[in-house]
Amino acid sequence: MSADDLATVFNSGAAEFTGLTPQVWGPAGQSLVFQLRLQPGDAVLDVCSGAGASALPAAAAVGPTGLVHAVDLADDLLEEGRLVASDRALHNVDFVRADATTWEPPSTVPEAGYDALSSSYGVFFLPHMDDSVNRLVNLVRPGGKIGLTTWRRGAHEDYARAYFEVLARHVPGIAAEDHRPGPDDPVRRLDSPDALGTWLTGFGAVDVEINELPNWLPATPELAWRLVLGSAFRGPLIGVDAGTVEAIRLEFLTLLTERDVETLDLGTLVATAVVDRRP
Repeated sequence: MSADDLATVFNSGAAEFTGLTPQVWGPAGQSLVFQLRLQPGDAVLDVCSGAGASALPAAAAVGPTGLVHAVDLADDLLEEGRLVASDRALHNVDFVRADATTWEPPSTVPEAGYDALSSSYGVFFLPHMDDSVNRLVNLVRPGGKIGLTTWRRGAHEDYARAYFEVLARHVPGIAAEDHRPGPDDPVRRLDSPDALGTWLTGFGAVDVEINELPNWLPATPELAWRLVLGSAFRGPLIGVDAGTVEAIRLEFLTLLTERDVETLDLGTLVATAVVDRRP
């Protein structure tokens, strides 16, 4: 999926995405900021920031002498973040529509670089993920932190299996097997502590810390469908007529009931590391 396509998906689902924040994006973003151990005055780059699930708590952590640049391509999500920042009187966070793969720090960032790079459920959307992340890591000063959240292996597997089985009956080009990413898929490459740790050390990072954030939520019809509309699961529905979308919704929710899927496993890995860039 191209960057423009991703922006379309997340812009169209901005209301549902924001509605998921208290249960899904918010806990992960807060956990990431806590594990990064940000200090007052730090400069933070938050990429694929969405509505600010990690950027907003980062702004609260670094205080008025710090700064946060929250970068994303989805205008509508960025606007949600701006509104929350305004409500909380957080004047040290800028939500910027920009391509993270070409982002250059403005003059407000110390010459040595950012003190931290964060991304919650985002790096696997970057094109050429390894090259893109390596470039971003180079924007962080030596001794600075990098941190990310990603889905743990097995997260939302029963849910995704049912969803793609239904999609395959209604949307051309979708196969039921598409729910399970292949070994080279960016999500799959980061979904275990060992794989994620090895990946981070490949950027010259040290002191890697990875913790699991379990998150089991009730699979109510409202929440199950909101997770479709407020996440990348919405992608296959773009361009599908309203009647077909409604048929997919009803069949999907029925299938979850038939299979006794009563909880949603949204287990997440929270990873941080220190940039050890030596001459």
